[in-house]
Amino acid sequence: MGGSAGAVTKNDSAECVVTHIVRLKDAPPQPWRNGGGSTQELLTWPAADNWLVRISVARIDQNGPFSSFEGVERWFAVVHGAGVTLRFPETAIVLRTGDQPLRFDGAAAPDCELLRDATQDLNLMVRSAEGDGAMRRATVCVPWVSAATWRAVYTAEPVTLHVEGRVETDLPANTLAWTEHQGEQTWELTGGGTPLRAWWLAFTG
Repeated sequence: MGGSAGAVTKNDSAECVVTHIVRLKDAPPQPWRNGGGSTQELLTWPAADNWLVRISVARIDQNGPFSSFEGVERWFAVVHGAGVTLRFPETAIVLRTGDQPLRFDGAAAPDCELLRDATQDLNLMVRSAEGDGAMRRATVCVPWVSAATWRAVYTAEPVTLHVEGRVETDLPANTLAWTEHQGEQTWELTGGGTPLRAWWLAFTG
């Protein structure tokens, strides 16, 4: 999925800010070949056949290994469910809703074990040779300042996105909002629960 719908807003200085909106409900589930779950691809940027950034939400229904992605750096966060244990050769890491995302080498392909029931998880992948990625939890009313080439927020609950303190975009639950080549900006979220189930994502190439 290389394109998306866009919302265009203007701030007090009449500078145009374009925020692209992708809703999870519009991304069809793609079942895994091993039957262990499914993936909903939200975005491949800048193009589907030559992406530098890939954002997806996965549903994990049963235990099993992750796929290997050579040359890709990954971030993984639990959105819904009890959580998972990811088993690497050197360690095992437990991830639950509310934890910071885990960053790891996509070639590692850890084994995934559900803590209880199925989970829904947010995934960021970036081509590590092409630039640097980032993903972290967002906090209500705490500004995020970024000059990244590409930046985004994914929210699992309704929030309002404020850009530079002036531009406001209401985001429904389970939505990705992103933009590119905007220079340094301050983003902030209001609304939502505590802790907030939302994440900042970025790529600088």
